[in-house]
Amino acid sequence: MASVNSLASTLQQHLADALTAALPEAGAADPLLRRSDRADFQANGILALAKKAKANPRDLATQVTSALPANDLIKDIEVSGPGFLNITLTDKAITETLAARAADDRLGVPYAENPGTTVIDYAQPNVAKEMHVGHLRSAVIGDAMAKIMEFEGEKVIRRHHIGDWGTQFGMLIQYLIEHPTELDHKDAAAGEADGEAAMSSLNRLYKASRALFDSDEEFKARARDRVVALQAGDPETLALWQRFVDESKVYFYSVFNKLDMEIDDPDIVGESGYNAMLEETCQILEDSGVAVRSEGALCVFFDDVKGPDGNPVPLIVKKTNGGYGYAATDLSAIRNRVTDLKATTLLYVVDARQSLHFKMVFETARRAGWLNEDTKAVQLAFGTVLGKDGKPFKTREGETIRLVDLLDEAIERASAVVREKALDLTEAEITERGTQVGIGAVKYADLSTSANRDYKFDLDQMVSLTGDTSVYLQYAYARNRSILRKAGDTKPAAHPELELAPAERALGLHLDNFAETLTEVAADYAPHKLAAYLYQLASHYTTFFAECPVLKAETPAHVENRLFFCELTARTLHQGMALLGIRTPERL
Repeated sequence: MASVNSLASTLQQHLADALTAALPEAGAADPLLRRSDRADFQANGILALAKKAKANPRDLATQVTSALPANDLIKDIEVSGPGFLNITLTDKAITETLAARAADDRLGVPYAENPGTTVIDYAQPNVAKEMHVGHLRSAVIGDAMAKIMEFEGEKVIRRHHIGDWGTQFGMLIQYLIEHPTELDHKDAAAGEADGEAAMSSLNRLYKASRALFDSDEEFKARARDRVVALQAGDPETLALWQRFVDESKVYFYSVFNKLDMEIDDPDIVGESGYNAMLEETCQILEDSGVAVRSEGALCVFFDDVKGPDGNPVPLIVKKTNGGYGYAATDLSAIRNRVTDLKATTLLYVVDARQSLHFKMVFETARRAGWLNEDTKAVQLAFGTVLGKDGKPFKTREGETIRLVDLLDEAIERASAVVREKALDLTEAEITERGTQVGIGAVKYADLSTSANRDYKFDLDQMVSLTGDTSVYLQYAYARNRSILRKAGDTKPAAHPELELAPAERALGLHLDNFAETLTEVAADYAPHKLAAYLYQLASHYTTFFAECPVLKAETPAHVENRLFFCELTARTLHQGMALLGIRTPERL
């Protein structure tokens, strides 16, 4: 079905046409329409236009009012102050527009006019290392943005640039050769090859090999020789390296599964995936003059990037010893994504602390011609997860907090909340809902904060039934579904002939803004704007629920119309939460 024009866009067009009619010399004019607490909308654009045309703004506002066509859209329009227009829409227009949204599977959300191909780089854990709280934001923000862009019609290719290459593998592989049973799952239940057992083996091996590397010079020498063998493609060394990668993936999948995120194996292309391109990338940069030799290293310099001493700080593509820096891998990945994957946008969901690195990488790619007017790269930079004390989140011992422990505690806290409120849920249902509410709480706390800001990880607040939390939204949805179940044979139906109560109007106007919100969220890479919209929607619904009896409304038509408002609210909440990667249980 075709997309549905919002009330705001229809009104905007009528006002723009009336402005052009009243002041032809102004050409295409913007009425500067916005929501208002004095009416449904206020148009502020007349003042600037009147000033330009040396006209009286109140007279021009009156002319615009007269030029508006007679229709069912506008109930009342008044000229206010020096030339503002306060506009109230008809109840009929609100209900009819919502009915058109309800008739569409996509709630009237249009597909983007010129969709492209976005490669989104997110959720990038390291092989043979545990995922910690610092891995949370890239995964959660990236997953939501991928879903939102796909819903808008963009072709989205996911890439998980895992850390699967580097000198540390010499140490790990050499230790495994000398202790061949160390990757076996000790103490695991029979047949249990789960993530925890995999991580336990990897952790144990990492700590033991690190201790030996730091204390035994002969082992250190053998480990360094093993790095050379790995980089040279020695079959035995590569096979053992692959074991570390595979074992780590078992663990990664268990964590992402707990986060209720789908990660597909073909989308995992780690640092090693670009090894064959590194030398060619360096050659292209050097031949084109983009990179130059400096003290034996291959570097790219920038006028605006200087160190504390005032000297330029380069991007090192190839080190003096012939090893490749992160930049060589990142630039090779850009080449692959632009040339082979035909990306028009590269979106990197990466910690803000890496902003300078990516600024230099993107500028280098532009100079090399890999990024241009048709292909852009964007860093969706995110801030740090803080503890309640406002400091980076650590354990009491000062160690980084394991992501799995954090998620388990959130599920535990949420299950207690669900159990306390549950009236007719079985123990299995409480467990399932506790998981959905707990994981939703963690995701929403992250997504409701502007990505570039730090946020405090406060589980007490996250699982609260009041305030801006996913639990509040999930309970609003469950209450809504409960009403629709209790309605029995009475079906939701729109009745445009009915007058709407103030709470119905406020809810209706907000529901109509869903499509425009999503367009803005996708364009700005700002999932927090969707979270804010959904919280306001749940708040409007709570007011509607308190002020407008649904099943006991005054006439059968009012009952049907209010059920219609309930159903459209439920569908919008469900769709919006799904795009954020959060479940909406039918019963809580």
